[in-house]
Amino acid sequence: MSYVRERIRTPDNDFLDLDWSVSGNSRLAVVLHGLEGSSTRTYVRSLVHALNFRNWDCLAMNFRGCSGEPNLQPGMYHSGFTEDLDTVLRHVHAGGAYSVVALAGFSMGANQILKYLGEAPDRVPGEVSAACAVSVPCDLEGAARVLARPGNSIYMQYFLRSLREKVRCKAELFPEVFDISGLESVRTFAEFDERYTAPLHGFSGALDYWQKSSCGQFLRGVDRPTLILNAADDPFLSPACFPVREATRNPFLTLEVPPTGGHCGFLSIPRNGLGFLERRVVDFFDQTCP
Repeated sequence: MSYVRERIRTPDNDFLDLDWSVSGNSRLAVVLHGLEGSSTRTYVRSLVHALNFRNWDCLAMNFRGCSGEPNLQPGMYHSGFTEDLDTVLRHVHAGGAYSVVALAGFSMGANQILKYLGEAPDRVPGEVSAACAVSVPCDLEGAARVLARPGNSIYMQYFLRSLREKVRCKAELFPEVFDISGLESVRTFAEFDERYTAPLHGFSGALDYWQKSSCGQFLRGVDRPTLILNAADDPFLSPACFPVREATRNPFLTLEVPPTGGHCGFLSIPRNGLGFLERRVVDFFDQTCP
């Protein structure tokens, strides 16, 4: 499987890099990666391959600054920034090639999808017919506190190493915006979001950012068939990240909580060439978007 890259402009004069894997199907799956990921991550490519195999064209979206080149504006991306997803879907709509579009997201990308679908359902293009959200932190505050625990330090170090490097790069481009003094001492999402994410994107602080960007509060508005797949042993998720009540009350939501799977892992013995995660997502799309 190989991608064909397309670069599109955003309304605020930035750009997004979209990686396409197509073979002339009438159904398109738009796939969103997680925090500090990209379209090249194994979990994204594996799902794209599975969808292609089952007669879906795919568009793997790279968030701003995640495609190998810094974005043009000081602001980057964040868990609640759904404007770029809307730009991509309107670009797809304008192309007129697809009668059915499904959305699949991992972790942060999954949060964006659920927030997008629920916050303003009337703006979602009509061809968007279904969604799958995998390992989704429906409660960003709770997830940030879980990740700050000592037992998750290896994950926290991994994410912050990458985020700090992005801030250094942005500071070279926008020295008047980014203060990198003491950057190495930032050790948690609370510190990073308080210092960078929140002020860059118009929030009063980390808590304000988490509360306004968490998708859990928007689930009641989702009106397309949507699967939420969160493993019970996911080391990133707090109890509030498992929206049992919301799924019970909204007939469009299906919440599945396998006992194991970790975060975006779901390792399993392949069946018919597909692992559990890929098979479950593709099956859900095929059932809801025949």
